[in-house]
Amino acid sequence: MTTSRISGRRGVWRRIFAWGLALWVLAGLITYLTANAILIPTLVLLGSFLVPVTFVAWAFEQRSSGEVTTELLFHTFVVGGVLGVLAASLAEAYLLQPSPWLFFGVGLIEEAIKLAALAFCARNLRVRSMRDGVILGATVGFGFAAFESAGYALTASFTVQGMSLVDLVSTELLRGLLAPVGHGLWTAILGGVLFAHSTRRGFAITGRLVLAFLGVSILHGLWDSMGSIAVIVTYVFSGESWQYRLLELGYIPEPTAAQVAMFTVLTWSGLAAISVVGLLWLFGMLRARSDAHV
Repeated sequence: MTTSRISGRRGVWRRIFAWGLALWVLAGLITYLTANAILIPTLVLLGSFLVPVTFVAWAFEQRSSGEVTTELLFHTFVVGGVLGVLAASLAEAYLLQPSPWLFFGVGLIEEAIKLAALAFCARNLRVRSMRDGVILGATVGFGFAAFESAGYALTASFTVQGMSLVDLVSTELLRGLLAPVGHGLWTAILGGVLFAHSTRRGFAITGRLVLAFLGVSILHGLWDSMGSIAVIVTYVFSGESWQYRLLELGYIPEPTAAQVAMFTVLTWSGLAAISVVGLLWLFGMLRARSDAHV
């Protein structure tokens, strides 16, 4: 027997995206024309929350039970996102030290904290389906991404030359484009596994959940370290003798035009590959669950 989706208004996410995008463009234009720094927070919030909120609205339309309400969704997005960002910042400050494995440590910490935030926000649910777990997991992830992106965008706007609107907007564009295949996707996978193997007494730490957590953390770590990996691979395959000598002396050599091109291709190819793995993983989970109920 298959689980039907809850009926209701469809396509709201399109209007959210259209109006949000229009307001963001308008805010950016007026900020540029007036050079009014008071508008910076408006621009930051609109740009950072536009894509996450749009995807959460779309995901809400895919829910499989009445347990996932707008109130729960809002609570999970805000509380889960804020708790995740705060706890991750605190844990990373005290637990991590500079090392080649730094980004994988970040992945382990952030995914564990988002998973805990999801379990906390959904602790009172009576019905727990995999689809709803995916939706609420994505909601926590997108909440985390939205608040984190706001911090990155605001930080990017401060330069030695003063406030930079170009850096702010470019940061928001990049993080907005990548948001659907980052935090939202990773926590959606964990949410699906968590809900699929929960019991009547509550959520349980199972072997599948541990494996999923480790797998998602590895994807997260690879994503964050892709720039460093691309640099290493670029110098290994195209480095010149004078660049190796500078590296041995502790200096970073100036890359050639060909090396910049190789670095760019490797970075984006790596991010694309990680995204494909995550999406196939998620779709495979949902399809397997649907086939099991046919």
